[in-house]
Amino acid sequence: MSMLGTKWKLHGNGKSVRPGHVVSPDERLAWPLTIGIGMQHVVAMFGATFLVPIITGMPPATTLLFSGIGTLLFLIITKGRVPSYLGSSFAFIAPIMASQQQYGVSGALGGVVLAGVVLALIGAVVQKFGAEWINRLMPPIVTGAIVALIGLNLAPAAKNNFDLAPVTALVTLVTIILVSVLFRGILGRLSILVGVVVGYLVAMMRGEVSYEKMDAAAWVGLPLFQTPEFHIGVVGLFVPVVLVLVAENVGHVKSVAAMTGQNLDGVSGRALMADGAATVLAGLGGGSGTTTYAENIGVMAATKVYSTAAYWVAGIFAILLSFSPKFGELIATVPAGVLGGAATMLYGMIGVLGVKIWVQNKVNFSNPINLTTAAVALIIGIADYTWTIGELKFTGIALGSAAALVIYHGMKGLARWRGTVAEPETETAGLPPAVKSAMNAAAKRTGKKK
Repeated sequence: MSMLGTKWKLHGNGKSVRPGHVVSPDERLAWPLTIGIGMQHVVAMFGATFLVPIITGMPPATTLLFSGIGTLLFLIITKGRVPSYLGSSFAFIAPIMASQQQYGVSGALGGVVLAGVVLALIGAVVQKFGAEWINRLMPPIVTGAIVALIGLNLAPAAKNNFDLAPVTALVTLVTIILVSVLFRGILGRLSILVGVVVGYLVAMMRGEVSYEKMDAAAWVGLPLFQTPEFHIGVVGLFVPVVLVLVAENVGHVKSVAAMTGQNLDGVSGRALMADGAATVLAGLGGGSGTTTYAENIGVMAATKVYSTAAYWVAGIFAILLSFSPKFGELIATVPAGVLGGAATMLYGMIGVLGVKIWVQNKVNFSNPINLTTAAVALIIGIADYTWTIGELKFTGIALGSAAALVIYHGMKGLARWRGTVAEPETETAGLPPAVKSAMNAAAKRTGKKK
């Protein structure tokens, strides 16, 4: 492939995916089919990408513009080896809303830029030294706790919107639930988007939608750009988000590598740098922070097409859509009830994703270090503890994330010093006997050290 990753080979005859094969990132189907798959990626990211700016009060069209630009930038920096769409990250919802209350939209954008810079720097370190240190710093118990507390911390925001229009919110939520279980394939994966559309129709019938701003908007024009302001007070709000973005990005690269059968360890750092650069760019112009999207992995799994050409199509189409102010204002008309129903599912899903990390990695909660790490971090995050030092204000997400890191590494260091913990950190059930024996022996050796 070229340095930009834009020289694709035609897969077979270009008309279909060969049996038993996939269309790899450096291949493509015929352009009409590639464009069609690119449109599917736009639809897949649509619901989630727009919910973030609507919930946080940011301009949807601006977010869409930087989402498209960020995707193209990601493809260039990773040299076309990692097929991915960069959409709005839900991890930014809580810090953006919290910082807006004190510093306004510009202050929140400054936090987005800060998070992007830190993420890009981490990416540079990973590219130079590898990603193993991330696994040591944030083992599954820590990563799962941070992801879970971010979702659960947002529960009150979902309830507030739900209470404003409970009938519409309930219809939206029930639709999402039913679509996810009644349909398979692409439609089932787009349950949130379908739920939002159905909820929106109900809101229209109930007179809960206003089109005044949309009617006044032009069909073609520039999105609304805003510039950031930088305040030390947002540091505690946005830095914890970086930990989640790192986990999402590294997990995405591993998933793509597993599905395509390619070794992508060499571009893990580039992927993080690209995500960081895209987030910085979004923050500088008024968009929401970005992340790699799991929704689009679903499209790739369903179509067996991992071609980055489809993502170039998706990114370009997103950019073109962003230059319609009327379209942006249409998206902004989504009422509170619809947001309340969708957010109830979304925030809960974020919380459960944290639990999923524990389950997939067989985290052993008989180990007191794991148990204490999760227990304290979750309560701090859910109750939204706060700590103010001068201009710095640390909220539940920041304090909970810090607690997870400090408690885990602190307790582990003390236990190693005293030799007081002999329980393995992961469950041994289902493992081969030889592996169980090795883990138990290691735990006993640790327990004997003084």
